[in-house]
Amino acid sequence: MSQLGITQAIHFIERDGYALLFFWVLAEQGALPIPSVPLLIAVGALVHMGRLSAAAAIACCVAGALVSDSVWFHFGRTRGKRVLRFLCRISLEPDSCVRKTENAFLKYGLNTLLVAKFIPGLNAVAAPLAGDSGIGLLRFLAVDALGVVIWSGAYIGVGYVFSNQLELALTYVQRMGSGFVILVVVLVAAWIVWKFIQRRRFLHQLKVARITPEELLSRMDAGEDLYIVDLRSGVEKDLSSVPGAIRLSVEDLTATSQQIPRDREIILFCS
Repeated sequence: MSQLGITQAIHFIERDGYALLFFWVLAEQGALPIPSVPLLIAVGALVHMGRLSAAAAIACCVAGALVSDSVWFHFGRTRGKRVLRFLCRISLEPDSCVRKTENAFLKYGLNTLLVAKFIPGLNAVAAPLAGDSGIGLLRFLAVDALGVVIWSGAYIGVGYVFSNQLELALTYVQRMGSGFVILVVVLVAAWIVWKFIQRRRFLHQLKVARITPEELLSRMDAGEDLYIVDLRSGVEKDLSSVPGAIRLSVEDLTATSQQIPRDREIILFCS
């Protein structure tokens, strides 16, 4: 990355920063893997230099996020858990995504939206989960907008406070030249490969350990002494359970692990 390229990028953000913020946040909240944090920090530095307005920048972020979040909210209301599972499935860590987000929303309710943008997994599914929970649209938009203000304002504030350090960092980047770009690409690729390997291992273990409902019913009819734990959250609409199952949350399961019998086979029931 040459000095000319960095200068052009800064001038581009300075000239078209508001439109760039709107469409970038719109795309990120639309589930595209393009993080907004670096752009927000860069905008914060330009705000410190007096080249952009913090209020206008935050307003663009709110507008872009609300457009995408409104669409996901509608899908969550009309299609329920299917949208949530789809978003979790396309992430690199989908296996606990549904459970964690449902538990967070069940515990904190609409206040979850105030911090959702800071948490990658939760950010992707908070809007459809809110729609599925039956919350009114206007109430959702009000709280979601406040969450976007907190999120964008925080990172713009970081760029504002550390603008001098960012200029120093850009100097080092210029000295590294294309080597910096190669280093970033290698690190990102290594992280993606590692998460993919972890996911493949998890799915392999899960496939080996899985039992079908028919097999479970057959073993129960045969009189086997099984310890069945229902891990589904209260957010789910269908709460019919397996006869004799103990209903626990994932957190309760961890906290009471010592009380779970070790002399019987343990079967975890989740959707």
